[in-house]
Amino acid sequence: MVALSECLIQVPLKKGKTAREISNNPMAKFDPRFAVANEPMTNDADMSYYGVISIGTPPQSFKVIFDTGSSNLWVPSTYCTSAACNNHNKYNPSTSSTFRYNGSPLDIHYGTGSMTGFLAYDTVTIFGLSETEAPFMQYMVADGILGLAYPSLAASGATPVFDNMMQEDLVNQDLFSVYLSPNSQQGSVVTFGGVDSSYYTGPITWIPLSSELYWQITVTVNGQVPAVVVARPLWILALLLLLDLRAASATSTPVVGASSQNGDYVVNCNNIGQMPDVTFQIHGQEFTLPASAYVRQSQYYGCRTGFGNGGDSLWILGDVFIRQYYSIFNRAQNMVGLAKAI
Repeated sequence: MVALSECLIQVPLKKGKTAREISNNPMAKFDPRFAVANEPMTNDADMSYYGVISIGTPPQSFKVIFDTGSSNLWVPSTYCTSAACNNHNKYNPSTSSTFRYNGSPLDIHYGTGSMTGFLAYDTVTIFGLSETEAPFMQYMVADGILGLAYPSLAASGATPVFDNMMQEDLVNQDLFSVYLSPNSQQGSVVTFGGVDSSYYTGPITWIPLSSELYWQITVTVNGQVPAVVVARPLWILALLLLLDLRAASATSTPVVGASSQNGDYVVNCNNIGQMPDVTFQIHGQEFTLPASAYVRQSQYYGCRTGFGNGGDSLWILGDVFIRQYYSIFNRAQNMVGLAKAI
């Protein structure tokens, strides 16, 4: 079988070039005009970030969440009749001249739901076509998910999109970087193949991975014992910052208040100025979140922290953290780079 990655997303590249045009030029990887792709992302009220990709011939457009905590790319298909699929754009294989059926079943479980379907080929890479989706997905703005974790995490042996981009020499460097805009502002971006210094200030701290499955590193929080952390900037329904509440509240001033029915932690909005910083010690450096960064204020829901109780040893450094620190995911050296976001 051919490599399970024949090109699925047409990432907007500089100078108007497409991924297909670049793959026909063997020297493209060494030409910085073409081998760095900035994919703009829409900031949806600081709750989710998504970009637009195209699939098939002629291209069909979809909004996808870029997720470093999974490895498959999937979008809704015309074979799906669930409420979640009916609320989103569906990929229609019959209208794409480059579609090829693979047929391998696909079953992906996320922390907040799942999807089932099958694998297929099209003009950019192998991808999943959903036949069923969890009910909550009908409320997602994005149509699907583009996983950016390691191949060992991919369901059904599919080759992740970024692995295909590396194999076909479509990127100048084997890394991608993420900037998340704050306060519902636009300007978020994921950059494939490069680092954009206009999004951060100061030095980059490079942190070796503790596992090449997720983008997984080891940290301590407010001096507490080490814990495994998944550096996951974008996640279904914008799971924010998941960490052990005992570590977060190990200060003189409690960080969390009463638990809500949805598992969020509510605080008094008037107390934000007196709430403590939460400091992560990562590879000899400190990365601090002030209360203004980890408390979300809403005129409808009051003030809630971006902390959730994961119930296990894996914590997720999500949107709350990444909005403060520009993040670089380096596959060449299996490291994560962090720098203070502008």
